[in-house]
Amino acid sequence: MSVTAVATRNYWRAFAIISAIIFTYAAVLVKLSHDWWTDENYSHGLLVPIIIGYILWTQRDKFAAEPARPSVLLGGLAVALALFALWTGVAGAELYTQRMSLVLLIAGTVVYFGGLGFLRLLLVPLLLLILAIPIPAIIFNKIAFPLQLFASRCAVWSMSVAGIPVLRQGNVIELKPLNSFDTKKLEVVEACSGIRSLMTLMTLAFVFAYFSYPRSNDSGGPGGRFGWLRSYGFWRSLIIVFSAVPIAILTNAARVSGTGILSHYYGTSIADGFFHSFSGWVVYVVAFLLLFGVGWIIDRFKPSTSVTTPHKPTGAVDGKSPREHAAVAATNAVVPAEGTE
Repeated sequence: MSVTAVATRNYWRAFAIISAIIFTYAAVLVKLSHDWWTDENYSHGLLVPIIIGYILWTQRDKFAAEPARPSVLLGGLAVALALFALWTGVAGAELYTQRMSLVLLIAGTVVYFGGLGFLRLLLVPLLLLILAIPIPAIIFNKIAFPLQLFASRCAVWSMSVAGIPVLRQGNVIELKPLNSFDTKKLEVVEACSGIRSLMTLMTLAFVFAYFSYPRSNDSGGPGGRFGWLRSYGFWRSLIIVFSAVPIAILTNAARVSGTGILSHYYGTSIADGFFHSFSGWVVYVVAFLLLFGVGWIIDRFKPSTSVTTPHKPTGAVDGKSPREHAAVAATNAVVPAEGTE
């Protein structure tokens, strides 16, 4: 019996479980949606539920065909661990722990009622949900500040190559605009560190890798439990997702460098207003085009698949040997002879 049939017969049970999860995590979901709406670093989270819903809808046939193999012990353990993580997160006022416990609870519930096979089908939606959860502030700052320094170094190097006198102090760039007697300071703030484009591009890379995954004619290795490790599609997706990191960092560094050069000729006011917003959108477009280019280059090196055809005997026509054709002809000749008697 499939999981869909079980859910149809016991829809009231599914409704009760979903209602209990929403009631338990109501405060967590409200705060998470608020962060998606107000925090520009994670504004892509508003689209994640829509993408997850679309994935679930397109893969509904696979979900219906998957047999239910409930794992009460493993699923119950995961649910208990998720509830403990929720309690710990509430007691310690740690939002990340509370939100990750929701992901663990969903996974445990799926394993409890459907089994590990059904969890495998939900792996991509769960990973997308994890990418949409804001990371802790201490980790965020550990990533953002080095990116600020890297972007400022790239800007100073670019301006030096262009012959522009410039001085850097940490993430603050001091320069003298053209036809100006005073020096101006250009600060590479957290919003210009590139972590915002990094978070968004990682999610876009994951979505792009999933929807462009070669589901047919995948020249993977032999099957088995770990056969997917030798498949072309797995390594293609892995390269695309991880390539989003250097692409996001380098495109943002180019944006900061361009801003610094333009500030020398047109003043530091160009770093604000329309140009700042417009350059941000341009960076997103260029980064996604580069990401698409990475996938295109990988596809050029895709291993060719060899299609094996069944062996036909010498002189065979339509897959039949001459002896088989002779037997069919003899049968066809006897039937009308018997009908004439």
